Amino acid sequence: MSALKYWLWLMTRPGMKNAVARRAVEQFASPEGAFFADAEDYRAAGGFSEREIAALADKSESGAEEILARCHALGVWVLTMQDADYPDRLKNIYDPPVLLYGMGRRILFDEEVAVAVVGTRSCSPYGASAAQRLGFQLGRGGAVVVSGLARGVDSEAVRGALRAGAVPVGVLGGGIDVVYPPENRTLFQDVAAGCLLSEYPPGAEPKGKHFPIRNRIISGLSLGVVVVEGGLESGALITANHAADQGRDVFAVPGNIDAPGSAGPNRLLRQGAIPATCGEDILGEYLALYPHKIRHAGGWEPPAQLARSAPAQAPAEESVPEKELDSPDGRAYIDLQARGDTLSEDEKTILRAVGAATLQIDEIIENAQLPAARVLSVLTMMELRGLVVQRPGKRFMAAMVPKN
Repeated sequence: MSALKYWLWLMTRPGMKNAVARRAVEQFASPEGAFFADAEDYRAAGGFSEREIAALADKSESGAEEILARCHALGVWVLTMQDADYPDRLKNIYDPPVLLYGMGRRILFDEEVAVAVVGTRSCSPYGASAAQRLGFQLGRGGAVVVSGLARGVDSEAVRGALRAGAVPVGVLGGGIDVVYPPENRTLFQDVAAGCLLSEYPPGAEPKGKHFPIRNRIISGLSLGVVVVEGGLESGALITANHAADQGRDVFAVPGNIDAPGSAGPNRLLRQGAIPATCGEDILGEYLALYPHKIRHAGGWEPPAQLARSAPAQAPAEESVPEKELDSPDGRAYIDLQARGDTLSEDEKTILRAVGAATLQIDEIIENAQLPAARVLSVLTMMELRGLVVQRPGKRFMAAMVPKN
């Protein structure tokens, strides 16, 4: 049996809890040592109940083999506590997960400015706007945005980070292949191109009890946690409490004192949380430690659904440097180099991929050499920003011909 299969054997014992599995690894030096121990060895080691001993005495490997096969089919990797790239940040919290299932990139969290953005599922328009703004500014500023991918604030923060061309991280309360909530399928696919994590095996259904447990991982991977909106008993405040217990920074977005969703952040502010009104309020806390990671966050454009009631003109910093109208079809040129920080790297790549042509989506994907879900997501935001125009037949053209 491979070394990984011993870990999976351990975690698939009937009724096995994370803390008990970790104790078994500590007592017997490895999951392999725990596998070859018998009931008397467990009793002699001490610290195990008779129910736990009975579970560990079950040496069936079928569950581990099924999980390994499913991971292989889905392209899921598994990170164990004894792996070199298991984050020290996470290892040093109370009850760190024995193993994590991952999809997408392996992020070295100990080297990243990882910031969690959390809040209520039923956020107000103010909360949605603030979450998107912070996600965008953090992503543009070099941070890794960590989220639970729940409805509301979590999802809006991730949309902002994706819009900035950043790679957000989703920490799930179910199997890594189970989309929850169901309406987040497209967002789920976009984040999967970056990084998804879960301590639950593929196929595990999300359960209510999983989410508060999952929150310790969200804060444990992060340097700080930002609470955008949430009631006094919300899961966002549970995450903030985990963060405080773990020695992480707690940030809170000030809100209307009459708004129920602002009760949680406002209480945190009274208790000493750091006020967060923009990404730089957060990034500034880590600039001295990570000067090579943090950059100026650039401008912010309000989400389309909120911008409809705003003046039609764009902020000055989002203005498009144009050349004279000398392109073959009369379109102005956009200088990608002069545009600088107002365009994400994905947006620049897609503009170059389209060029002066009018292309089908599959042609843009081929030219850009980016994941399909990512191209679709970025194209949607570019269309809202007026950077590309959709023609009949799902064909796209750049609003201005890119130079550089």
